[in-house]
Amino acid sequence: MDLFSRSWTALRAAVAALRDADFAQPSGCTGWLVRDLVCHLVIDAQDVLITLATPAATEPTRDAVTYWDVAATPPTGDDPLDALTVRLAAAYQEPWLLKFHLDDLGSAAGRAAELADPDRRVGTRGEVLTTADYLSAYVLEWTLHHLDLIAGLPDAAEPPAEGLARSRAMLEQLAGAAFPASFSDRDALLVGTGRRTPTGTERAELGAPAGKLPLYLGCSPE
Repeated sequence: MDLFSRSWTALRAAVAALRDADFAQPSGCTGWLVRDLVCHLVIDAQDVLITLATPAATEPTRDAVTYWDVAATPPTGDDPLDALTVRLAAAYQEPWLLKFHLDDLGSAAGRAAELADPDRRVGTRGEVLTTADYLSAYVLEWTLHHLDLIAGLPDAAEPPAEGLARSRAMLEQLAGAAFPASFSDRDALLVGTGRRTPTGTERAELGAPAGKLPLYLGCSPE
């Protein structure tokens, strides 16, 4: 749960440091500008608040890793919610409004996570998880989207190293195989989720597991 807070705080700080012009840059999600991704983070913060306020009485059905559904193909951007996100982001007009809304909701989501009972069960998407597992799953969400946010911004701050390492471990569990030791955590995440095409050398190092990649967990990669 501490790692959730560190990853979320770092991502929000990266958004706060953006220049107005950065919001019009492409993000690491196909079809989404940085402003669209930030708007998605606002929705993510709402989801965290809603889930933490939705207790469940039944046994958990998923954990931090099985929380993720792996799609066979990348999202096309035609999903109604994806399209709504783009329209909603455009409606903000001024970048500072998006920053303000994310800071407002994001801070509340962060406080709610810090106050939550890790053993309490919560419901989301028709599934039940412990609070600890739910928040652990979001470490992968925050880390991937932090990488998406800075994809075209080479001077922006990187995600926390511990968040990258934990996200790599979760992705390896989903893939059922470990990435080569020569892969940095960042490269493992980018290649593993299709955000970057592996080089010939990297593909050779991956060996048979390369056939299982990429794993599509969220927004479509570039």
